[in-house]
Amino acid sequence: MSKFLDLDMEDEELICNVGKALSSPIRIEILKLLYEKSLIIGEIAKELDIPASSAAMHVRTLEAAQLIRLEELPGTRGKTKLCHRKPDFLNISLLSKNKDVDKIVSVEMPVGSFCSCEAVPTCGLANEKGVIGVEDVVSNFYLPERVRAQLLWSSGGVITYRFPNLVPKNHIPKRMSLTMEICSEAPNYRLDWKSDITLWINGVDCGYWQSPSDFGARRGRLNPIDWPDGSTQYGVLVNWEINEQGVYINDQHIGSLNLEQMAIMNQDYIEVKIGNKPDAKYIGGFNLFGKRFGDYAQDIILSTEY
Repeated sequence: MSKFLDLDMEDEELICNVGKALSSPIRIEILKLLYEKSLIIGEIAKELDIPASSAAMHVRTLEAAQLIRLEELPGTRGKTKLCHRKPDFLNISLLSKNKDVDKIVSVEMPVGSFCSCEAVPTCGLANEKGVIGVEDVVSNFYLPERVRAQLLWSSGGVITYRFPNLVPKNHIPKRMSLTMEICSEAPNYRLDWKSDITLWINGVDCGYWQSPSDFGARRGRLNPIDWPDGSTQYGVLVNWEINEQGVYINDQHIGSLNLEQMAIMNQDYIEVKIGNKPDAKYIGGFNLFGKRFGDYAQDIILSTEY
């Protein structure tokens, strides 16, 4: 698979390093050598008939430009470095970005693509063909087919997702929103079944939304024709937003947290947990709806403005 190195005008230091690296015919020859196979510095020096010290200097320049990668290996006299070609294509955008214009990245996560779960019966997973595995068997949450789930339900516990952090390095997140269709979970369904459903982002409690019901008195707009009446049918579209002023749920201010406290840029993923606290007043479980169940044609959407 081809590998790309994409740069823009904000990558000033790296663009300068790339320009320097490509300004030497010898370094171009090194890249050509590494196209076919990986070589240690001594082998590069021998192929080009140059001193090993010169080869090492050229390799360091190419590494600083992220055009090659070095791997330390044990040698006869200590460690040696094996050189690998890194990108296949180099793209440099000369367009200047307006720093006064905010940008946004979004990821839509299928409800079955969780990384861990603490499910509590009644619980289960379903897609357009019916229940995945067997209802109320927690081990079925680890079946490979779970990733195709369009409905997930549990009477308590938490479900954890890891979204890729697509905010570029050295940028500052300003606003984050998480939108999902969700409701309580009772056996079959119950309209008077409340549930305090909490959201955690990177381990930080972002407050709870109180679901008023496990909705089942009418069919969900998107439900497959074979989904039985008398079961959960649809939910409420709920949006958590965290910005500079605090946390909002469906535009209602509920807390003073901000994104800085969530250390968004400290890792390559954003961890999202959804569920009931053990000490919640109403532990009424939760149903999470995918884009082919319920009333709204969407999965769980995480958007970050930066």
